[in-house]
Amino acid sequence: MSTIGDWNEAATELNTIVESFDEGEVSVDELFVKLERATVIIEELEARLDATRAKVEELAPRIGRVAEEQ
Repeated sequence: MSTIGDWNEAATELNTIVESFDEGEVSVDELFVKLERATVIIEELEARLDATRAKVEELAPRIGRVAEEQ
């Protein structure tokens, strides 16, 4: 089950976390929570990219065969 929203929502949340670090007014407790959340987002986005890459690699030859038939 996904712990993040769609790609754009996740990217926006990640950017918000990074911006809060840039502001420099984050407590140690807040820092830990935000770093943990950023890690979850990054790991899930990487997993989505890997899954998408695998699907593309699977479909590309099939698409090529269909194109050759036409």
